[in-house]
Amino acid sequence: MNTRDTSPPEGTANAFKGKTGLQRILNAFHYSMAGLAAAWRHEQAFRQESWLALILVPTAFFMPASGLGKALMVGSVLLVLMVELLNSAIEAVVDRVSLDQHDLARRAKDIGSAAVFVSLVNVPAVWALVLFG
Repeated sequence: MNTRDTSPPEGTANAFKGKTGLQRILNAFHYSMAGLAAAWRHEQAFRQESWLALILVPTAFFMPASGLGKALMVGSVLLVLMVELLNSAIEAVVDRVSLDQHDLARRAKDIGSAAVFVSLVNVPAVWALVLFG
């Protein structure tokens, strides 16, 4: 075994996980809220998309659509926030590794940005299909 290997022995739990049961759920909730707060604080795009969601999600409930249609409309908006969170996480990790210009770093950031773009294009497409389909 390599003396620099810090992974736990096979078959044992990750030492960083630590908690189980209800405490693990509470910790996960806390980490999730910290992540949302960090995204709000540091990511302009996330704030803009959140404001859009605050308008579109309630609007979906007043649209002449079935329950399933309304769920699709709300889901398409929430998908944008989820993809933006993942994109922001990718960007943070890439920047943590190195701020140097690198083709793979650029590719990772561009692909994350493309995912956000696709999720944004999905919103009007879903809304149009539900409302006029």
